[in-house]
Amino acid sequence: MTGEPFEEILLRAVDESLTSLGQSVRHAVFYHLENKFKVPRDDIPKRVKDFADGIEKIFGAGAQFLEILIMKKLYEKIGQPLEWNKTKEFSFVDYIETAKRCYMQKRKANNS
Repeated sequence: MTGEPFEEILLRAVDESLTSLGQSVRHAVFYHLENKFKVPRDDIPKRVKDFADGIEKIFGAGAQFLEILIMKKLYEKIGQPLEWNKTKEFSFVDYIETAKRCYMQKRKANNS
């Protein structure tokens, strides 16, 4: 664990996930998020719900694939296993909030 702010780790996970679809796709998604949905790239960590809503409007049903990819990369970066709760409906925002909580607890424990 690097001690890097969670927000930066989340942005890297988003960048890497979108880049896996191609640089032009990544640029187009960020362009539409900022211009159509008013969610600039740097605001994503503070506006995860708005980001998820924008992605769902851009990709439709395919958004879940991208959200899962982002979560996998994020959890890998924070050194946590990604655990699916099959009894609960999938919620991208909840998984991101859980990742942040786990990361902050780990950081606090490492700094103690």
